[in-house]
Amino acid sequence: MIRFFLRFIGLICLAAGFILLIYDGTKSIAGNKLFLTSVRSLWELFNAGSLARLEPVIRSYAGGYLWDPLMVGILAAPSWSLLGLFGILCLVLGRKKKPLIGYARP
Repeated sequence: MIRFFLRFIGLICLAAGFILLIYDGTKSIAGNKLFLTSVRSLWELFNAGSLARLEPVIRSYAGGYLWDPLMVGILAAPSWSLLGLFGILCLVLGRKKKPLIGYARP
């Protein structure tokens, strides 16, 4: 059941990443300039309040070192790449076990 859920979430993330890649591509072609939708802008589009509440929480635990180099870099990344990587990770974690061949069964 967990494998099915991980594969389902992985496929949804890959599909969303592909849609965002097509969106950024068509926007770039139409504007004759490279447009990339960052994770921050996508997060603010869906729920800006949660992003504003996340920063003080992370700064209080790590003293600001975790927020500035790590989270700022993640939030500046293109959203299609982050969704694609998360989708691939979920698909790898949720893949079916390979059948054992021969007499090497425990």
